[in-house]
Formats: sequence, C-alpha cells, structure tokens
Amino acid sequence: MTVKADQRIQELFKMRALAQQGGGEKRVARQRAQGKLTARERVLRLLDPGTFHELEPFIRLREDELGRTPERYLGDGVVTGYGMVDGRTVFCYAQDFTVYGGTLAEMHGQKICRVMDLALRNGSPVVGLIDSGGARIQEGVRSLGAYAEVFRRNAIMSGVVPQISVMLGPCAGGAAYSPAVTDFIIMVEGNSSMFLTGPSVIKAVTGEEVDAETLGGARVHTSISGNAHLSAPSEEESLALCRRLLGYLPCNNMENPPIVETGDDPLRQDDALNHLVPPDPSEPYDMMEVLLRVFDRGTLLEIQPDWARNVIAGLARLSNRVVGVVAQQPLVMAGVMDINSSDKICRFVRFCDCFNIPVATFVDSPGFLPGVAQEHGGVIRHGAKVLYAYSEATVPKASVITRKAYGGAYVVLSSKYLGTDINYAWPSAEIAVMGPGGAVNILYRKEIQEAEDPVEKYNELVEDYTTRFSSPYYAASAGYIDDIIEPKETRTKLITSLGALQEKFNPMPPKKHGNMPV
Repeated sequence: MTVKADQRIQELFKMRALAQQGGGEKRVARQRAQGKLTARERVLRLLDPGTFHELEPFIRLREDELGRTPERYLGDGVVTGYGMVDGRTVFCYAQDFTVYGGTLAEMHGQKICRVMDLALRNGSPVVGLIDSGGARIQEGVRSLGAYAEVFRRNAIMSGVVPQISVMLGPCAGGAAYSPAVTDFIIMVEGNSSMFLTGPSVIKAVTGEEVDAETLGGARVHTSISGNAHLSAPSEEESLALCRRLLGYLPCNNMENPPIVETGDDPLRQDDALNHLVPPDPSEPYDMMEVLLRVFDRGTLLEIQPDWARNVIAGLARLSNRVVGVVAQQPLVMAGVMDINSSDKICRFVRFCDCFNIPVATFVDSPGFLPGVAQEHGGVIRHGAKVLYAYSEATVPKASVITRKAYGGAYVVLSSKYLGTDINYAWPSAEIAVMGPGGAVNILYRKEIQEAEDPVEKYNELVEDYTTRFSSPYYAASAGYIDDIIEPKETRTKLITSLGALQEKFNPMPPKKHGNMPV
C-alpha cells in the first residue's frame, strides 16, 4: 500500500513537471531569446506571490480534422487559474506561445471559458495574457467554435466583472475580437501586435509589404486606431500596470471601488489654480496641471493618453475614493470635440457607470470641430454617443466649467440637463451658444457695417455680449450652474458634493437595453 501510494505521488510529480514544461526546452529558450517570459512566469508576476492556483493543467488536445495525432502537450497551450492581486481574487489565463504558437483550439478555448465562467459566478475580474498566432488551422471549425464561445462570454460578462487584456505577443486574426470587447487593452511596446489580416495576407492580396509592428503594434493601437488603452516598455511593466489598474476597480458591478488611503489632505487648497486660466481666452493652458492639483497626489492614471489627445480621460482618487475624470485639453486643438474624442469619452463614461465609479468632468471646449471630413465621418452620430452616455449614467456626476462651454459641446459634456447632479463654474467660465466674436458678427452685422468705426463698434459689442450673456453669472441666474467657485476650492467642493451623493439612487425606466448610436 505504501509503495503504491508513493508511486502514485511520484507519478503526480512527473505529470506536473510535464505540464509545466510548455513546448519544451528549445521553444522556451526561443521565447526567452525574444525577451519574452513564459506563460507561467507571466501569471506569477501578475498575481500576489504564492497565491496562484492552476486549473485543468492536464488537459490534452484531441486528434485534428485530418485524423493526425500531433504531440499532445499537457494544458494545450494555455495556463489558467486564479489567485490574488492586492488580496482580491482575480481569475486569469495566459496563452503559451511555445505550444503551437499559442493558437486557440477546442480544448484551449474550453479552458479559457471555464475560467471565465468561474469569474462570472464568483464576481471577480478576468485578466487575459495574450500571446497567440490565432485560430489553430488544423482543428478547423472546432477552433472557430471555441473562439465564438469566448466571444459570447466576453459580451455576457461585459459590465458585470472587469475584463482586462494584456497583449504580450501577437494577437492575430479573429482572436483580436475578444480583447476588443474587454474593458481595457494593455500592450507591450515593440513586442506585441494585434491585427485581423496579417502581413502575409496583406502582401498576397495587395502586394504591399508591411511588418507586424507597423501594421498593429502598440504605437499604432495607442495613438492611431484607439484600440488599446495603455502600453508599457516591457512585459514586467505591463503586468505591473495591470495590477495598478485593477487597484482602481471593484471586483464586480455590485461593489464599489476599493478605498485606499492616499495621505492627501481633503481640505487642501492650491492657490495656483486661481491663476492657471489665462485672461486671454485664445491662450491655451495645460488642463493636466489642473487635474494634478485637484485630485489626490500621484493617483491619476490616464487612459488612452496618446489617442484623441484633445480630451483627457482617467481614473484618480479624491479623498481616497476612486473617481473617473473627463476633461478637455486646451493645449491640443483648443480642446475642441471631434469624432475620436467623442468615442473616447463615451466609452470611458459608460465603463465608469458599469462599475459604480463617480464621474467628474472638467469643461473647456469651443464646440465641435467644423469641416467636411468630420461631417461626412459622422460627427453627429459620434457626438450623440457622448450625450447618450452621460444621460444614461446613474453614478454621481459633477462638472466644473473652467473656461469655454460653447454650443453642443456644453450640452453633451455633463450639463445639468443631461442629469448631472452638481455643476460648478469658475469665474473665468464662458457659457454660450458660440463665442462672443461669432455671435456678435451674426447678431449685429448691420450695426457694425454702418458704424463710423467698425472695429471699435465690434469690440464694444463683443465686450457687452460677453458681460451680458457669456458670463457664468448669467448662466447661474438662469439655474444652469449650481455655484460659481474660486478655482482653489475645486478639490474640497468635489469631495463634499460627490461624498454627499454616495447613496444616490436613480433607477432608469424598465427596458431590455437602449439603442445607443454606434
């Protein structure tokens, strides 16, 4: 009995060792030569030390559609399981490029779906560590079916538990649709790529030669396509970034985000805020400096910092509590709204609403970008997404108008009548249908033309219009603004207002779901 028991234990150790060797020493060495970690190493770096528990390590693939029985690596090219990040449960999977190029097939997909199902039942985040050549061709339709099962779960879980994809290598073909549905995509600069049709397909169809990095590398997706949200120079830094991001998120849509002591005084007031907005309305200033002075020091994590840079979106803490931040950036295109910035705001606001994160909006925008390209590109449809997102969101919402709030941009950017709870304005705020200069040219064109000195008359009318109609006091007198505050008070005002709204209850009318313009 004892001998047999020992033999069984030894057999277990042997099988575990076999499961952990991936595609073998040569392929692992090739992986490391490319500056890449193994799938198992990635999981262990993501999770708190000693907390990883693997699931289904002994699964084997079946014979392929050609009737061949290839090498049956244990685990079928993906490491799955669960562990802790900062003491909270996280489910994860890591594709193993040393086994069939990390390609997804029937059993591979089954393992991923198993982890996703457990995460949904448990109300825990899911992190996918992606390094895959796409669908495993030799398994034919079975691999496509496995992908569909993953996609369906991505969609069902959306808005229920956070889903994060970390790109640590290629993500080719239809595989890219899975991370596209998740909440955040993090890429490794120079080592990860994502595309539907790879360089070989493009060359065969168009004759054009392009490498994977140029086609769909981190720089492309963080600054041009907008598909990725964050990037880091190395795998280790991308995994650390994922851990940091998880620290801002609740485990599921029934929880509030974690409260973390930041040590920043909630009563702190920064006098520099009183002087950041230039007297000349055409002169830019850095909105990021405003945000860094308002929110808890060192807590602002900007999302998609290199895409649609005329808008800032990010997660920060305000008196230890997580807040979603949306702000125009006057340094880029004067903070004007356009197609890409609309998509960036809409997606981010809806994410915050999914996971009970209050939203603070800082407004300084001269309106929507004019032009044929924007109109033909559907700026109306894209701008409508923003007003839809703010109107739909039931989390606490506050806005601060720092300077320009003109026309449609004023309306869609968390205005009071889209359901924003508290609306503040700085004394420098200008709230109107359009800028004073344009308004005067339309309203008083005849008087200006007939004046003895048209320039002097124009300047006089602009000053009068600004005082009477663009002033924040005019908007406040009509109830469009709740209070006009000294800029240095912004931090304390947001802390008290969002704090007062913590128990906000604002149910929407019963419906299956809305029909947002997309």
